[in-house]
Amino acid sequence: MTFVDPAEPHVAFEDLATADLVVDAVYAGGTKGNLGDDPIAPLIRGVGNQGGIRSAGSPAKRTVRLAVLYTTGTDVDWPDHLDLETGTFTYYGDNKKPGQDLHGTAPGGNILLRDAFAASHGTAEDRLRYVPPFLLFEKAAGAGRAVRFRGLLAPGGPALTPDDELAAIWRSRAGDRFQNYRARFTVLDEGHISRSWIEHLLSGGSSVEGDCPPAWASWIAGRTYSSLLAPATTAIRSTADQLPGNQEGNAILEAIRSHFRGREHDFEACAVAIWRLIAPRTGACDITRPSRDGGRDAVGQYILGPPAATITIDFALEAKCYAASNSVGVREVSRLISRLRHRNFGVLVTTSYFHKQVQEEIHDDGHPIALVCGKDIVDVLRQHGQTTVETVQHWLQRNFPRV
Repeated sequence: MTFVDPAEPHVAFEDLATADLVVDAVYAGGTKGNLGDDPIAPLIRGVGNQGGIRSAGSPAKRTVRLAVLYTTGTDVDWPDHLDLETGTFTYYGDNKKPGQDLHGTAPGGNILLRDAFAASHGTAEDRLRYVPPFLLFEKAAGAGRAVRFRGLLAPGGPALTPDDELAAIWRSRAGDRFQNYRARFTVLDEGHISRSWIEHLLSGGSSVEGDCPPAWASWIAGRTYSSLLAPATTAIRSTADQLPGNQEGNAILEAIRSHFRGREHDFEACAVAIWRLIAPRTGACDITRPSRDGGRDAVGQYILGPPAATITIDFALEAKCYAASNSVGVREVSRLISRLRHRNFGVLVTTSYFHKQVQEEIHDDGHPIALVCGKDIVDVLRQHGQTTVETVQHWLQRNFPRV
């Protein structure tokens, strides 16, 4: 194994066939300028050099021994998303355009998803026979065809219902409707996958034998999830981190601003809807009367506990429909802090970003306030199917029509 950068593990192309997999290590692509430069094919022999869902074995015959999920992380229509803090990975299947059945793609990726998620709820023998280990790779930024290994995946998650784990969702393109899968996996707490286990699987061996990762063996035996959790250590986000890094994302934010231009106080209802997407267990919310500074607030409840014995926590929400160049400063946040009561929390939603001083004061003083910036808005809308300016405009007009 060759590491060309001591600060970041980077495996050379000529070493791929014998390399172990290390979480977040980069595996180099070739330099010939053709499909042979793909690093996944030599790294995991038998899975091919194209596609997002790649299988060693046949999905149709249920003989898949090992599966690879590959994502560029840049497809706004199909926003695959890795949540590092919860260890949850959301992935979209391979039926991404009209003209064929949900399970009709040539590689059979959606067949594999359907059968693996179904078997995951069966017996230990069902999981052993019909659920292959899934290996997640992501395109490495600015590194040609290089990929980054993101972890070993198991279908589903400890806090997900079967409907949340795998859902067939409708999309449309040029007036034609079609279905694709949205699948949710758990990244297992394994930082290293040995070459010997990979070769054992590719040779037809049982996934719980050989140099099997303990977290995988536990999942097979009892569907026990040991998640790879990585809590964020950076509490202060830069301006760039709080705004979309691409033209389409910035255009989505501008569409929101344009929709509420001249009536910015109406953005409050939209901010509540966005918060509900981020925090689905949000209960009743009441929008209060307009304030003197032109903003509007909402007060609501967040629901905790089982359905038969819930408790609620009150929160106050404030929204700022600001231009990208206009940050949310200390004055706005101080106003929200002053409204919080004991055991309440606050939510501040903006189409712009939060000044560094605001973030530092909230962090240092321990104020229970969730800061939702422009990038967060775009990300959550994309995760819920609003991936273009047109779909966002339709969502806005349907839910917050001009009167």
